[in-house]
Amino acid sequence: MNERITRLRGTMQADGLDAVLLSSQPSIRYLTAFSGEDATLIVTGSNAALLVDSRYTTQAVGAICDRPIEVIEITRANFLDAARALLPGSGRIGFEDERMTVAQRLGYDSLALEFVPWSKACDRLRLIKEAGEIGALRQAQAMADRAFAELLGVLRPGMSEKRVAAELNYLCGKLGSEEPAFTPIVASGQNSAMCHASPRDRLLQDGDLVVLDFGCTWHGYRSDMTRTVAIGQPSEPARQVYDIVREAQHRALDALRPGVTGRELDAVARGFIAQRGYGEQFGHGLGHGFGLQVHEAPTASASSEERLQAGMTITIEPGVYLPGQLGVRIEDCCVLTETGHENLVGATRELLVI
Repeated sequence: MNERITRLRGTMQADGLDAVLLSSQPSIRYLTAFSGEDATLIVTGSNAALLVDSRYTTQAVGAICDRPIEVIEITRANFLDAARALLPGSGRIGFEDERMTVAQRLGYDSLALEFVPWSKACDRLRLIKEAGEIGALRQAQAMADRAFAELLGVLRPGMSEKRVAAELNYLCGKLGSEEPAFTPIVASGQNSAMCHASPRDRLLQDGDLVVLDFGCTWHGYRSDMTRTVAIGQPSEPARQVYDIVREAQHRALDALRPGVTGRELDAVARGFIAQRGYGEQFGHGLGHGFGLQVHEAPTASASSEERLQAGMTITIEPGVYLPGQLGVRIEDCCVLTETGHENLVGATRELLVI
C-alpha cells in the first residue's frame, strides 16, 4: 500500500497537481485497504488522510494499520473545514470526475482551488495487477466455477429466470463470495437476445438457450464469466450460432498475448463472426478489464488502440444476438502473462444440454 501511494504521488506530480481528492470506493480501497462505502482520501506531496464519519472510524483505523495515512473523523457539517485544512491554500487539485456527482463537485467551490479531472489517470494506477491481486481474482473465479457446476444440477424447465438468479447468488455466497460481483444476468429463450437482460418471471422451457453471466468477489476483487446452456435439445440453428461464438472466442484466446492491441484482438473474433454472416448481430466490444471493479481498463473493442501488457486483465466475450429468437455469449476472464495469458475460468465451453 505504501508503494501505491508513492506511485500516486509520482503520477500526481507528473501531471502538475498539488494534491488529489479521491472519493470512489475502488480507488480508496486500492490505496488504503479501507472497504467502506463512504470516505474521501486526500493526498498531497507530503501527507495523506482518509476522512470518514463515525460509522466507519473503527473500520478505517483497522484497515490503515501502519500505513502512512491519517484517519480523520468528520461530520457532514465540518467536512469542508477538514478538507480545507488538508489541501493547499492554492493550486491544482485532481479529482475523480467520472465518479463525483455535480452536487459534490459544486460543494468544493468555496475552497477556491482549481479542480482538474483525473479519473483516467487514477484508474491507470490499477491497470497492472500485482501478484496478490491476481491471487484474489483466481479465488473469486474458482468460486464462480464451483457455483456454475452446482447450478447445473439445479436447472430445470419451469424455473423462472429470477429463481435461477437467486440460486446463483445463493451458491456463490455459500462458496465464500463476499457479494455478487454484479447483478447476475439470466436470460432465456427470446430474452437471451438482449445481451444485458435483467432476470424476469419467464419460465425456462425445453429448447431454450439460457445465457448466464455472473461473478464472485474475494477481498474486493471481482470475477466475470458467461456460459450459455441449453434446456433440452436446442434447434440446429441455435447449435450453429453457438458453434460460431465458441470458435470466435477460441480464436481470440489464441491471439491473446502481450503486445496485441485491444482493436486487433477484437478484430479476430469480430472478423470470424462477420465471415459467418452475423457481424451485425455482435454489437458490443470483445472484452474489458476487471479487478476491484467488474468493468475497468483496458478494453478490447474496435476503437481500443492500447497494447496489452503482462499483468493486465481482460475478458474475452464474443456474442451473437438474434432479436426475437435467441442469443449466445461465452465469456472467460483472463490475465496477461509474459508469454501469453492465464485463463481463470475452468468451466467447459462446450454446449451443455440440461
